[in-house]
This record gives sequence, C-alpha cells and structure tokens, in this order.
Amino acid sequence: MVQFAEVSDDSVSGPSSPSTTTYGVSDVDDSGSARRMTNGNGNSNGNKDERKASKKRKRRRTKDGGISEVHPQSSSKRRNSLSNAARDPRDEPERRRKKKAKSEGTVTRSPSPLIDFDGLSRPSRGTRERLEESTEQAAARLEKMRGAIRTILECVGEDPDREGVLDTPTRYAKAMLYFTKGYQQNVKDIVNNAIFHEGHNEMVIVKDIEIFSLCEHHLVPFNGKMHIGYIPRNNVIGISKLPRIAEMFARRLQVQERLTREVANAIMEVLKPQGVAVVMESSHLCMVMRGVQKTTASTITSCVLGCFERKEKTRNEFLSLVGLNRGSL
Repeated sequence: MVQFAEVSDDSVSGPSSPSTTTYGVSDVDDSGSARRMTNGNGNSNGNKDERKASKKRKRRRTKDGGISEVHPQSSSKRRNSLSNAARDPRDEPERRRKKKAKSEGTVTRSPSPLIDFDGLSRPSRGTRERLEESTEQAAARLEKMRGAIRTILECVGEDPDREGVLDTPTRYAKAMLYFTKGYQQNVKDIVNNAIFHEGHNEMVIVKDIEIFSLCEHHLVPFNGKMHIGYIPRNNVIGISKLPRIAEMFARRLQVQERLTREVANAIMEVLKPQGVAVVMESSHLCMVMRGVQKTTASTITSCVLGCFERKEKTRNEFLSLVGLNRGSL
C-alpha cells in the first residue's frame, strides 16, 4: 500500500503566489542584514555600512569559494588557483636587508682584499722591510740566509766545506731572493700609468703566459701556463702589463688557487673593465717528486669576475678561445 505524505497548505503556493527563488544560506544572511531597518532617528550611515559589508562578503566568497566563512583567518593567505598552488610561508625567501651606506670621511681599504693602497699583496712586516731596506740591510739579509742554508746542508748529512757545495749557500740564497722578488714589487709601479682610452669594448686575451712559482707548503716549484682575458670599458692596458702582473704574483710563495685569484683581482682593480677571466694550468713538483708521485697530473684553476661571471656565453667564448672549453670550468 502506497502512503502519501500530507502537504500543509502553508507549503503550497496558490495561483497568485509569486515564483520562488532558491537562496544559499550565506545569501539569505547577507540580504537580511542589508534589509535591516534604520533606527527611529533615521540614521542612514549605519545602513550604508551594512550594505558595504554585505558587498565585501559577497566579493570574498566569489574569490575564495566560501572558505572565508569557514576559516576567516586563512582567507587572505589562500590562493584559489589550480596553476599556482598555495605555498608554505616557510618556503618564501627571506628579504635582504639594505646595507647602510658608509659615512663620508671614513678611510677604507682597497675594494680588493688582496691589494693594499701601495699595491702590495698580503702586506706584512717582513714584506715591507724587504721593500724598503738599504744596501747594508740587504747584505745582512743575504749573509743570514747563507748561514741558514749551510745549516740545512749539515742537517741533511752533507759536508758544507766540500768543494762542490762550498759556494752553494751563497748561490742558493741569491736564487731564493730572485725566486721571491715579487715581494719587492707593487702593481702601481708595474702598470706605470699604461692605461689608454681607445673606446674598445671587445674581448682582449693574452694566452700561454709561462708561470714559475714556489709552493709555499714545500718550497718546491710548480710551473705552467696562464691565460688572461678582459673586456674593456673603453680603456685598455698595455698588453705587456698583463704578463708582468702575473709574474709579480708568481714570484712569491704561492698556492695556485690564490695566484689565479690575485691576478684577476689586480687587473679588475687597476683597469675597472667590464669583466676579467684568468685560467691557469700547471704541474706541481710537490706531487710529482714526492707524495703521490703522479707525473702526468695537472691542476687547472680559474677566476672569473664581472660579465664573465654573469654571462655564460661570454665565459664560454673565453674558454673556447684559450682552448679550455671542456665543459668542466
């Protein structure tokens, strides 16, 4: 037997009843708030505020799909998009704080940490004494070195008075002073104002510069070739100055990594070009004659500054022209 539910008269609209419209819950709430009557004093400002608030809630529901009504605090952070998913606030990069400008009148060092005002690299007490010593002081230095080398000969089991090594302390002392003559030179004297305005803005390269230096760890040589390139900013430097700068830094106790960086920074500072690139390939006797004794191993180091660092095409062009574009630098 089929049962029919009774329908009340109130739920059935007569012929003269207007057509019904379906409202969402939030729409009914908003329309009700919008139709509130003003108070007895005729205050219309409150009614306008209610309408503005109602419109704002409607716009918010349209934008976030009604989530603001469930989670009011998360509505401003939610991104209602399928192509751009909402991100975790912890993934947002931290904003960098602006550095305060240095006050005027303060004395600062050279922009390069490797070159001081007088052009010396890693200036120290011993370096400055050798640079400024008199003839008598130079003779005393040489005699002191002779005595030290004679002691070394004795310690290795040699007879320092034997004919073959009798003058070895003097010869070695003079040779060591020549090997390290870079301590008595500075960049300004080497460049000697040989910077010329030519309006040239294309790459300049000097390649296959022979380098001989002493490893500061074992005092044995390492040698190889250095390639220097730069892109001028209208000014060019005398072409012979590039090998001279490399020679100055090589004639000091070095490690190859620092030597490469010092040459690049020196050129960048004295010339102010768009960019500098320096690559060095050398063999170290400290790992050929001793230690691992790998006679065919070579070490490659590079330092790129300015546009060479920023632009991959410029860097690859330089490496290709010097014959080292192996995809690993």
